[in-house]
Amino acid sequence: MIDINPIYHNAFGVAFQWKQTSEKDTKKVQLVFRDTGLLVTHEELLQFSKNIIFTKKNSPMCTDCAHNESCRALLVDSPAPQITFAMNAKELAAIEDLVEGTLFQINLDNYLNSMCDK
Repeated sequence: MIDINPIYHNAFGVAFQWKQTSEKDTKKVQLVFRDTGLLVTHEELLQFSKNIIFTKKNSPMCTDCAHNESCRALLVDSPAPQITFAMNAKELAAIEDLVEGTLFQINLDNYLNSMCDK
């Protein structure tokens, strides 16, 4: 934990930025969920949010399905066009919270930093 600056977390995953002492890109956000890690720019994080919302609006949520937890029939495009995540409705809600919470915290931090600079 000494090499990272935590941004946001929930039961599904965590978002953080690497500290400047790390060899990683400190301007990018690292999202870690399930067994996946994504290192994304702010623009890619915004696109991922749009992809999640698109999937949520345009896919059946399988609410009456007996296999709701085990079935991963919802496909969410990642910021990398060649990667798609298969999720269930619960995971989709959790990744949406993780991404939206991360964006909110980044925007709040940026706003507060700009107010302090004035």
